[in-house]
Amino acid sequence: MSRVGKKPIPIPDKTKITYEGRLLTVKGDKGTLSRRIPPAIDLQVEDNVMNVTMVAEDRTSRALQGLVRSLVNNMIIGVNNGFEKVLEINGIGYRAEAKSQEIVLHVGYSNPVAFALPKGISAVVEKNNIIKLSGIDKEEVGRTAAAIRQIRPPEPYKAKGIKYADEHIRRKAGKTGTK
Repeated sequence: MSRVGKKPIPIPDKTKITYEGRLLTVKGDKGTLSRRIPPAIDLQVEDNVMNVTMVAEDRTSRALQGLVRSLVNNMIIGVNNGFEKVLEINGIGYRAEAKSQEIVLHVGYSNPVAFALPKGISAVVEKNNIIKLSGIDKEEVGRTAAAIRQIRPPEPYKAKGIKYADEHIRRKAGKTGTK
């Protein structure tokens, strides 16, 4: 059995959960999230606690139990608190600006790069080089941050590019003279 999957999920008072026909819907202060639950897993809600159980004791069910527990827990946290990823832009002349549902990046290409934000994700640009992405779906926030980082990943010589705020870039030594 999965150690993660065995742990019960506490449900806050202000969160409403419905589970009908293998579809789990979680409603909270910040919004609503829905997810299909695989047939090998079953959910039991009682006394503001949710337990994830396996239908059969096989390898697939054991693997899915921990995964589903983590996904459901992230849904509950997301609709109550939300998630945030912070990106930093490093480089001379590199900057970003937020325009409604779009981020315009000036990161060393001949033309600015416009990145359209997915539905449910909001972005704030601080000091022209810090991008804060936020939303209720942890998966979508992470995927969006990775897509923005991929526009100009940090290079190892001068660490120019877009990186996560908590990411450390291992620097390489440049060329040295022959004498």
